[in-house]
Amino acid sequence: MGIFTKFQKGFQKGAVVLHDAFSKISSRSKIGEEDLSFIEEALFQADFGVETTEEIIGRIIEENKSNSNFQSEDATQLAREVIKKILTGCEANLSFSENSKPQVICLIGVNGSGKTTTSAKLGYQINAQGKKVLLGACDTFRAAATEQLRAWADRLELECVFGHHGADSASVAFDAYTAGLARGSDLVIIDTAGRLHNKQNLMDELSKLKRVLRKKDGGAPHHSWLVVDGSTGMNGLEQAKIFNEKFGLTGLIVTKLDGTSKGGVLVSIYRELKLPIFYLGLGENPDDLQSFSIEYYLDSVLPLSAVVD
Repeated sequence: MGIFTKFQKGFQKGAVVLHDAFSKISSRSKIGEEDLSFIEEALFQADFGVETTEEIIGRIIEENKSNSNFQSEDATQLAREVIKKILTGCEANLSFSENSKPQVICLIGVNGSGKTTTSAKLGYQINAQGKKVLLGACDTFRAAATEQLRAWADRLELECVFGHHGADSASVAFDAYTAGLARGSDLVIIDTAGRLHNKQNLMDELSKLKRVLRKKDGGAPHHSWLVVDGSTGMNGLEQAKIFNEKFGLTGLIVTKLDGTSKGGVLVSIYRELKLPIFYLGLGENPDDLQSFSIEYYLDSVLPLSAVVD
């Protein structure tokens, strides 16, 4: 399956919602109040949020009034232009510096967001680029997390440092960094325990992990990426805001884009926090973690002429 096809599949639910709304007006020469209501409701259903929805509707109304040649089918193009402008600058790639080796990425997020499998897939991606990667199994609270990451590491031939169930996660992170430094690793990926973003004691544990890493390297963690389940909708924005406030985020990975995600929340998160979007999880296989592409995203969620199944 090609990468673009995976994007289409991942955002299919949102694409269907939007396609239904925009196709209702495509046979009309002008857009009326009922048409605007269709589009507004679809944008909300697809998790684009209030601000983006209002901006798209406002642009359509403005263009419809000022341009005598404006056709209802042009509404899709206008919506794409608004979203593309909002997302400008969001595409990101991980870069390396020999002056800071190993770099550390902390993957954080709520329970069930897919951090452990994402840690392994990310390690696989970076390893395939010729970089030496070490995984740190710092989710010591979920009984099966360490075993899960170890199994992935064995399967993908990645080095992994882990502690026993219930061990101090900051200590495991310390050990992982120490091992990465000794082994000449380019990157250490820390898989943290899932935690509710509104529980202060759990957030404090993340702060401790950061303090411990900084005893080894004052710049660590060099990257703090939030892993968000793409099917959580606008709750993902609330997660991002609180984790950013408490821990400081530098990037975003959206996972579980298996056709159940409606897709708009990543626009809402970038609009609010300007977090670079590094990867999308588009399937279960190691190579299904793919770099984010604005064009692929727009052509999947709001295609100009494709029929959405």
